Amino acid sequence: MTTEAEDPTLTIDELAARSGVTVRTVRFYGTRGLLPPPEIGPRRVGRYGREHLARLALIEELRLQGMTLAAIERYISRLPAGLTAQDLAVHRAVVSSWAPEAVETVGRAELDRRAGRRLTEEDVRRLTAMDVLAPAEPDGAYRVDSGLLRLAVQLLDLPFSQEVILAARTTLLDHSRAAARELSTLLRDAVPEHTPRDVRTLSAHMQPLVVQALLTTFQRSLRQEVREWLGDAEERGPEDQV
Repeated sequence: MTTEAEDPTLTIDELAARSGVTVRTVRFYGTRGLLPPPEIGPRRVGRYGREHLARLALIEELRLQGMTLAAIERYISRLPAGLTAQDLAVHRAVVSSWAPEAVETVGRAELDRRAGRRLTEEDVRRLTAMDVLAPAEPDGAYRVDSGLLRLAVQLLDLPFSQEVILAARTTLLDHSRAAARELSTLLRDAVPEHTPRDVRTLSAHMQPLVVQALLTTFQRSLRQEVREWLGDAEERGPEDQV
């Protein structure tokens, strides 16, 4: 695990609240080997961090996909050792990519539970601007994009303005749609004589491969960009970054 400066330490109660599960559930997952043991701090109090949060988010995603506890245990047991919170988030993205688009109407208490924390009015305003929430009838209820809610809540904690987040969202949507369009054209031209059944069969085989390829290549490209960004910052020196 990372150091405390990089990774905020949480008690089991705080971890449960942030994850939207009960303390009993956290302990149960620990006994089943789905969560690594906490670090033991002063007064023998267990401390949890980002990896635990990421694993709980992945487990919840697998559960929402309809997987049994035994299936979740098999999935988790096959993960490589030493995965970071970022790596686990990528696994969760792969799993959630197969979830059907789901927009549900929920009350405020349920919205807070699904978000994993009590949302402020400013949080709600920003989530609405991200097109993740929308006021609904009856009064006090919200229409929620369940697939994007947890991701959007995590974005609230990043040191970026609303404008930057919305611009990033637009960039991702534009480029993902362009990539999907170009890939569809490429595959369609590669199989000129096809029936609707052929297309459905090919799509069923290709979609998991394409999603995994896009996630993997994007993750590697982003890491390369960050390395170059940090390299440029180190070359300039602190006096040039003022």
